Amino acid sequence: MTDTLLADLTIRIELPRDIPAVREVNLAAFGRTTEADLVDTLRENAKFVLSLVAVLGDRVVGHILFTDMLASAQRLAGLAPMAVLPEFQNAGIGSALVRAGMEYLREQSFAGVVVLGHKDYYPRFGYRPAAKFGITTQFDVPAEYLLVAQLSEAPLAPGNVRYQPEFETVSP
Repeated sequence: MTDTLLADLTIRIELPRDIPAVREVNLAAFGRTTEADLVDTLRENAKFVLSLVAVLGDRVVGHILFTDMLASAQRLAGLAPMAVLPEFQNAGIGSALVRAGMEYLREQSFAGVVVLGHKDYYPRFGYRPAAKFGITTQFDVPAEYLLVAQLSEAPLAPGNVRYQPEFETVSP
């Protein structure tokens, strides 16, 4: 079933008509309003660099958002949130969204992507502990959950990178 599902999956840039469905995906995936509200606020404040949806037929089943990290030395994106409808989880849709987003950001000359995420999930996409690069963020989280993927040949500069202010209301 998974191979057929992925064969029918389309990953594309979010369109205005997708906004209600994107909210529903985030609500269903997280079981709370926090992430859906964050996406709405980031969209309203034009604080994102990429919003992708995963579509099966005409149904939005997944979503991923990337924002500019506030860093002086290089251009980094922050991945958050990424959501897939519960009935479609563990089918490769989240992986397809992450890969598509990273490829787009690479083409846009981003140096890397930062994520506060599952230490056993993101390494398959090239994410490594941010501490190996000397990168920190404003959030006090265990080091193994702050991960970075390098998107270019240039070494990543160490330092403190900050998520957009809208993230301050979200508990990591």
